[in-house]
Amino acid sequence: MSKSVTDDRTETAFQDFKHAYSPEQAVVEANRCLFCSDAPCMQACPTHIDVPQFIRKIATGNLRGSARTIFEANILGMSCARVCPVETLCVGACVCNTLGVPPIQIGKLQRHATDRAFEAGTRFFEAGPPSGKSVGLVGGGPASLAAAHELRRHGHACTIYEKRSVLGGLNTTGIAPYKMRADRSALEADWVLAIGGIEVRTGVEVGAAPTLAELERAHDAVFVGVGLGPDTALRVPGEDLGGVHGAVAFIERLKLGRVALAGVRRALVVGGGNTALDGVRELLGLGVPEVTLVYRGKEAKMPGYRHEWSAAKQEGARALFQHLPVAFEGAGKVERARLVRMDDQKKPIAGTEHTVEADLVLVAIGQSTLGGLLGALAGIRIADGCVAIDADGFTGRKGWYAGGDCANGGKEVVNAAAEGKAAALAIHRYLTGGAHA
Repeated sequence: MSKSVTDDRTETAFQDFKHAYSPEQAVVEANRCLFCSDAPCMQACPTHIDVPQFIRKIATGNLRGSARTIFEANILGMSCARVCPVETLCVGACVCNTLGVPPIQIGKLQRHATDRAFEAGTRFFEAGPPSGKSVGLVGGGPASLAAAHELRRHGHACTIYEKRSVLGGLNTTGIAPYKMRADRSALEADWVLAIGGIEVRTGVEVGAAPTLAELERAHDAVFVGVGLGPDTALRVPGEDLGGVHGAVAFIERLKLGRVALAGVRRALVVGGGNTALDGVRELLGLGVPEVTLVYRGKEAKMPGYRHEWSAAKQEGARALFQHLPVAFEGAGKVERARLVRMDDQKKPIAGTEHTVEADLVLVAIGQSTLGGLLGALAGIRIADGCVAIDADGFTGRKGWYAGGDCANGGKEVVNAAAEGKAAALAIHRYLTGGAHA
């Protein structure tokens, strides 16, 4: 799968913003860990990696054992070490935060152990004896990869259906390249698939060919991990002008191919979430001189992570808070945006319209949900556009399970990995006569 990620990609201009530990640095950091018995860091991780155990193994020189502890809980532990917002998860929960000393750098230690295992070509898990059962997995992102790997450990045959030419989902197409590049994500997908027995069909859009009914007939169970849909539009005049892009689509282009930024001097990024903040930092990193975040609310109320916005400001980002575009203008391509000021209730203030120059605009106000893809199947519950599931990923229709962004509305990679594994274990119980049978 990694061969479908070409070398000619705009994202290769970025360097890793978190340098990897040397062996000596990893041991020193590991020995700072207090190895807490209640391990709040472990509870803060959606996959509940045994953090004290894997760190203790680094401290004692057992890197292979450390990596196995991580992968046993989260087969996507290598990418999660890079892309997880550890500041709000495991590192944020570290008891060192309450002791007046820096928290343990859990993400960097996890990366140290998993990278060494990957580089050595270590394989920790084997497929179980053939069960005679088959599972179809819709979408090739983190949730489906985690589910497929777990299902293979129990001997069930798996087929992944992916509409793109490359696996990895947003790990490949959407993660900020200063955190992880597309080729690394694709290589991780290859590593997961190396357990064997997972058929991959790319360029396939489930719902059309095969239809949902055909998919159901072809497999004993189905897991749906399709993620989210296209960027949400502002629906204002001029949004179809050249130079106005949905942020997710734009980021995918720079990660998988080339984007032209020659002559771009002033860019606007509309939104206040993590995709918007990624877009700001990526444009700055690619040399756009002036990048301004436009958010309709107050700075303190932005949904994006505080640490990401702090980094963006240090890199030169500007901001227009309590502003909203009401139109884009230009002759054939965007040249300026017409903005209106917003009050504390995010309502437009009459008489405050004004224009700012812009020759590139990224709209990052959310993505559409894809739960409707399954709406025609009796028993499957759809809530707010997402697939409604229980703790096992069960959708309400016999044999159908789901996880990841299509069910949780857009969380982290680690959430998708956790939900994919939980669903796989539930599917295994179902296929062997247990729950939901």
